[in-house]
Amino acid sequence: MVSEPLVGDAFGELVRDALAVATGIGPRPLAGGRLPRPVIEIIERDDGLINGAPAAPYLDPPSAWPDHDHRALSRVRGHVLDIGVGAGRIALELQQRGVAVTGLDVSAGAIEVSRKRGVRDLVLATVDEHAAVGPRYDTFLLLGNNLGLIGGADRAPAFLGALAALAKPGARLIAHGTDPYGTTDPVHTAYHRLNRSRGRLGGQLRLRVRYRELATEWFDYLVCSVEELRGLVAGTPWHIADIDDADAPYYLATLELAAPA
Repeated sequence: MVSEPLVGDAFGELVRDALAVATGIGPRPLAGGRLPRPVIEIIERDDGLINGAPAAPYLDPPSAWPDHDHRALSRVRGHVLDIGVGAGRIALELQQRGVAVTGLDVSAGAIEVSRKRGVRDLVLATVDEHAAVGPRYDTFLLLGNNLGLIGGADRAPAFLGALAALAKPGARLIAHGTDPYGTTDPVHTAYHRLNRSRGRLGGQLRLRVRYRELATEWFDYLVCSVEELRGLVAGTPWHIADIDDADAPYYLATLELAAPA
């Protein structure tokens, strides 16, 4: 018998369990009823592709980070909004450096884990919800490939507009993205063609996160080239100030808020 998973905070549940396994504190998922098992995040794509990855890196200390995360943090200034705070690894390091940082996430479980780990200022909301009531920020971070939260061409103007509404004059947005088009894997190249046939960018993913009996709602997550990003940014209050592609196919895009005319 095949049935759909329950819709819920799958991401929050997996980072809660990852923290319990890492610390030995709290209920832990068990293998064979005795030993803690690794926590695996399952990503399901709308063409049926399923991938899994360990959840432990959401808890990684700076010594385990990729180089581009360190370069991103060297560019922050003022009050920072860490969008998609997850388990709080970026926000915790900024706090350690004395930087004012707010963590934002739509996952209640992620907010709980970040708070347990010591992140002081946290907001459970979407970017749009926070834009309606939030303070102003000097730097926005979309790390851990979270440039994908732009969603797609239809969503990008509203997403970037909401960040502009939250931005102080001269604010910057530092985003980690991945160029999806270097692959020769037919599973991915076929998906790029499918996307284009339905009027979407090739790397615009339709996903849901699964963990144990839970799944999130389906959502769009954008993996785009730098040239595609330039097109998405055009006509918004932002402009691309710098592209750091030293770790290609990964890149850091630094956007700056355009000065008022």
